[in-house]
Amino acid sequence: MTSSEIRRHFLDFFRSKQHLIVPSAPLVAKNDPTLMFNNSGMAQFKDFFLGNGTPPAKRVADTQKCLRVSGKHNDLEDVGFDTYHHTMFEMLGNWSFGDYFKKEALHWSWELLTEVYKLPKDRIYVSVFKGDEKDNVPFDQESWDLWKEIIGDESRIILGNKKDNFWEMGDTGPCGPCSEIHIDLRSEDDVAQKPGKELVNADHPQVVEIWNNVFMQFNRKADGSLEELPARHVDTGMGFERLCMAIQGKQSNYDTDVFSGTIRVIEELSGKKYTGSMEKQDVAMRVIADHIRAVSFAIADGLVPSNAKAGYVIRRILRRAIRYGYSYLNLMEPFMTKLVPTLAMQFADVFPELNAQRDFVATVIREEEIAFLRTLGTGLGRLDQIIGQLTTDGKKEIPGETVFELNDTFGFPADLTALIAREKGLSIDETGFQKALQEQKARSRKDAQASAGDWIELAELDNKVEFVGYDQPDSYAQIVKYRKIQNKQGTQVQVVLDKTPFYAESGGQIGDTGVLELFNGSDQIGTLTVLDTRKENDLSIHIVEDLTGIDDLLTQADKVYAVINTSRRGLTSSNHSATHLLHSALRDVLGTHVAQKGSYVGPDALRFDFSHFSKVTDEQLAEVERIVNEKIREDIKLDEKRNVPIEEAKALGATALFGEKYGDFVRVITFDPNYSVELCGGTHVPATGHIGLFKFTGEGSVSTGVRRVEAKTSAGAEALVNEQMAVLNEVRELLKAPKDRSAVAVVKAVQALLEERSALQKQVEALQNEKVQQLKNQLLAKVETVNGHSRLVEKVDVPTADALKQLAYDLKAKVDNLAVVLGADINGKPQLAVMLPDSLIQGKNLNAGQVVKELAKNIKGGGGGQPFFATAGGSDSSGLDAALAQGKELLG
Repeated sequence: MTSSEIRRHFLDFFRSKQHLIVPSAPLVAKNDPTLMFNNSGMAQFKDFFLGNGTPPAKRVADTQKCLRVSGKHNDLEDVGFDTYHHTMFEMLGNWSFGDYFKKEALHWSWELLTEVYKLPKDRIYVSVFKGDEKDNVPFDQESWDLWKEIIGDESRIILGNKKDNFWEMGDTGPCGPCSEIHIDLRSEDDVAQKPGKELVNADHPQVVEIWNNVFMQFNRKADGSLEELPARHVDTGMGFERLCMAIQGKQSNYDTDVFSGTIRVIEELSGKKYTGSMEKQDVAMRVIADHIRAVSFAIADGLVPSNAKAGYVIRRILRRAIRYGYSYLNLMEPFMTKLVPTLAMQFADVFPELNAQRDFVATVIREEEIAFLRTLGTGLGRLDQIIGQLTTDGKKEIPGETVFELNDTFGFPADLTALIAREKGLSIDETGFQKALQEQKARSRKDAQASAGDWIELAELDNKVEFVGYDQPDSYAQIVKYRKIQNKQGTQVQVVLDKTPFYAESGGQIGDTGVLELFNGSDQIGTLTVLDTRKENDLSIHIVEDLTGIDDLLTQADKVYAVINTSRRGLTSSNHSATHLLHSALRDVLGTHVAQKGSYVGPDALRFDFSHFSKVTDEQLAEVERIVNEKIREDIKLDEKRNVPIEEAKALGATALFGEKYGDFVRVITFDPNYSVELCGGTHVPATGHIGLFKFTGEGSVSTGVRRVEAKTSAGAEALVNEQMAVLNEVRELLKAPKDRSAVAVVKAVQALLEERSALQKQVEALQNEKVQQLKNQLLAKVETVNGHSRLVEKVDVPTADALKQLAYDLKAKVDNLAVVLGADINGKPQLAVMLPDSLIQGKNLNAGQVVKELAKNIKGGGGGQPFFATAGGSDSSGLDAALAQGKELLG
């Protein structure tokens, strides 16, 4: 079977078992603060296990794109060095939400593996949870009995511990025992020598887990205890790549057709043959074949490489692949971008989002490659300097802090630094590097540290939280639950209501603020200020301060009057509606390739990131601004449609964002069906005229292939225009220009002033240069001969640090074999310059950089440079004479 057939058979099998087949969620996790990426098949269904939402069906199956490169699940450093770990992988899964349980799940898994896929029964082993006394969870007798009935051979059933056979989504939340299925893919001779049972969970590359059936029975509380869930669920996950390896009879995931097409292109680009060995050349090909999938699909799902959060992870994965190609396959030019078309066509049927954006994805990757290859060259230059200095000093080891600096600043991994060092006869301080790395990780963990207590349940939530904020700014509600959290802001309280007018931060729009008035009967017992509203999984969470006695207030309140800050909401809505108008205008002016890549919508301003590969010119920005303001003046009425079937919305021409997962029913926002139709959950003005005015405040690059524009609307735009007019009037006053003179006349007057200033500056520079030349002639007369070389150590009067540098070079050009130390007080700041001849550098082992650092101590400063020339600055001019005296001594 091909990999496509294997995937199709899985989905068809569970369709025949009355499962609804759903699409994969994007790689980037949305509205889940515990996850950066979707790292398992169950991630998109987390709400249903938590009881925060209703699943589309009681039985569901899919294939989910997963990424494991951060947090608890991190396989990055294993990729390439074995046959079965990946960054991005597909997880085939079937779920039951309170419907079937262990019997059906285990019987169906055996039926699919042995009857549909025809895997050999005598090579399959299964495991069941042996129980845990600490958690008071007994041995999973039910799963044992079922497997005994299915397999008929107890020797193929293994008892597993908590580490291997008890699955948890995190420190808290739904969890339960699991039953893993492993397969032995070794040769008959190897099997005869040692039973596969002894190699299960022993990291053997050919005895691997392919499927895990998780039985969600418990909820792990913040104190570590377990409680029974009200309904029992099934959550299974099968590694698609490992399954293909087993069915196609391969010894490595990379030998299957999931990767073989990509590896063939890598062979063509590098001119090298892939043999599947553990040699660096083959490791590099596996790394590249794996990483291009992760990077390409992440970009297609709306993420772009950057220096922050998820974007940094993707950049790190991409750079790891580039490094391997550069170091071991001699790929010195952009090559990753050339793999995208092959990948896009391979997955066009199952994950069409990559093929739909393959030109954009390829361009982003290419620009990242160009930038990093340049950085790589800079890093190699820096490493050469370090090795040269160590060799000069007679040292044989690169310090750990230096190895870490190369890794952190230039993206040089420690193993690459070690490889280059070995070629030069040096080693690296691995212990010191690991110490610096762990210190950085500890700082990151401390920065991100937050803890949450258990939810205190006060009422039942029948379905999900009802949001009424589209239609009303206030509502009466009931408190469902609350909990306290500890974060950088201190202790805060999260409150969930059964109904709320508060918009929870989502889709770029920030969360509402306001108040919760608490009542007991007809008596108001307290008021809580809502600092923010966030969406966590499918809950709207109101964040309030931890007041004294808040537990009593919340538990005694039998109703809440929730009121949003309407002024703040109104400004936010204006900015959000303007963002829709902006998106359409950008597509009109720049082209239909423009697609949203991120946004911020708040009461103060709007920010919009979009795909585009060049600077937006001032003329283009002016035209976009003109179009948006024209649409505002047209006062187009909002046409809002709720609960529209997704296919119907697409038929209307609604713009959907790549990287967003939409349900079966969506909300469509239209400002003129011929202009702006978008899928959106945010709040909007009733008509565009309410926006008032739109003004750009900035344009720039966010990352490769992504531009950012910033703007203000409504009162913010009015304030901006008033501020600019005030500045213009002030400039008029300074220029003594009449009030009725146009802005163009003011600009011309300023240009005339600048031209005059430039002419005067040239005159000043000419006079200064003449003075320096006179000084040079005076200094030449002071050159003395000491021990066979010429020496000049003097305090000079020059206007700039550049002039000091030029003076040193001019003196060197006039006198052979000259050593120079010059000092100057430039606008109250001491400066030093040291120039050395080759006779002192090579003959006396002197280094201008080291000399100037030593002299700079006298002026409370520091500096550096090359062996022949270096400069330093400081803060204490009174030390110049001492520095020059020491310089004279050093050059004696």
